[in-house]
Amino acid sequence: MIVVEGGGAGGYSAARGIFLRSAVISLLLASVLAPILVGCSPAVSSRARAPERPRNVILMIADGTGPASTTMARDYVREVAGGDSLALDGILVGTVQTHSTDSRITDSAAGATAYATGVKTSNGSVGMDAEGRALGTLVEAAEAKGMATGIVVQSFLQDATPAAFMAHVPHRSMMNESAAQIVEQPVDVIFGGGRTHFVPAQQGGSRQDGRDLLQEWRDKGYQVVLSKEEFEGRLRVPVVGVFADEDMVLEIDRDDRAEPSLAAMARKAVDLLEGSREGFFLMVEGSNIDVAGHRNDAAAHLREMLAYDEAVAAMLDFARRNGNTLVISVADHETGGLTLGRSGASWNPAVLASIRASQTAVAEALAGRGNSAEVLEAYTGIDDLSDSEREQLQAAAVSGRRVASVVGDLVDRRAGVGWTTGNHTAVDVNLYAFGPGSHRFIGNHDNTHVGRTIAELLGLDLDSATRAARTQLAGP
Repeated sequence: MIVVEGGGAGGYSAARGIFLRSAVISLLLASVLAPILVGCSPAVSSRARAPERPRNVILMIADGTGPASTTMARDYVREVAGGDSLALDGILVGTVQTHSTDSRITDSAAGATAYATGVKTSNGSVGMDAEGRALGTLVEAAEAKGMATGIVVQSFLQDATPAAFMAHVPHRSMMNESAAQIVEQPVDVIFGGGRTHFVPAQQGGSRQDGRDLLQEWRDKGYQVVLSKEEFEGRLRVPVVGVFADEDMVLEIDRDDRAEPSLAAMARKAVDLLEGSREGFFLMVEGSNIDVAGHRNDAAAHLREMLAYDEAVAAMLDFARRNGNTLVISVADHETGGLTLGRSGASWNPAVLASIRASQTAVAEALAGRGNSAEVLEAYTGIDDLSDSEREQLQAAAVSGRRVASVVGDLVDRRAGVGWTTGNHTAVDVNLYAFGPGSHRFIGNHDNTHVGRTIAELLGLDLDSATRAARTQLAGP
């Protein structure tokens, strides 16, 4: 500290001179000591040596997740599970605007297409622009560069988000068409659900063209696994795992003997892809966060968030060991308009701890039952029904109508949870990034920024991929 006595211009000049000399000395010392200090600090040294561009990118999409969903999961971890924070909390860098070309509220098709192609499109469009023209995707551009690629989801593999990375159809409802295109993509690792759109009607599927796409994959040299037991066996690349006829089951209802978790599928995908000489691109979607949000099922939504965060933690563990991997997490949109706290009830995460099944599963258990209050308590722990609530529940159980919504309302009022809609909302979603290039995602961005920036960091040519996709769709 420098103390200058006296006033006037002379005192000021003296102080200024001393200050400037001190600043010069400080700068010289910093230039000399900085390399020494960096060498002494493993943490700083590691950052200094970190590459500017990633070799691998893991894009994680938390379908239907808004800021309140993350708060819900964190509060539960801290107040109920005895933890400290989410894996996501340490890598928050910004937010994303999610609107499509024709609506402030996007759907998953337009949202995922923006991430997959770097181009904004209209709701319903899968891998196509608003004029119905094919757009090259990150997966296709990565394949063209010789990189390994992977897709891991809990939904139909032909659903909006995964299809936007592997197919080009005018509308997301064209799942059979998407399936036929997906089987032609040389993706190395594919895990998810949607068996019904891969097999013909005579085998219990929905295809009317008679094609067995699972067999077509086998004919191309793919290993096709259809069970948890096969998944846990010896896998090789290329591999396709289809673990459900439709969507994979909600985490709160999942039987670990029957279906793998999202984290398990993500870990397996990385294990299979990391040997690629040219690096890899992997997309991992927490699909069922959105499903629970549409159903306004607070307990199921929470469990999906926790399962997704477990998958994020697994990918971050890999990225920290690898040193050349960029992990990004983002949502395509928010679903449900979740609020924590409602008129007459404070948000209480402990209420959700005792719920053992989704609202749909509880409704199935209650249907036609005369002892509805006892069944409800067994599944949810709720043992304080008022007379009016008991009558409402009993009437719904006997009639079999609106049972899930009645159960949900009973839970939400006790947990202090509210919902504004059963559909999507227009709120900005959180953006997370870790690893080489993560600084490129700091701030508030349009959703197309994510796809374009990933392409730039990996040196992918999306324009060339677009030309190739349009040529392929045009046919001979």
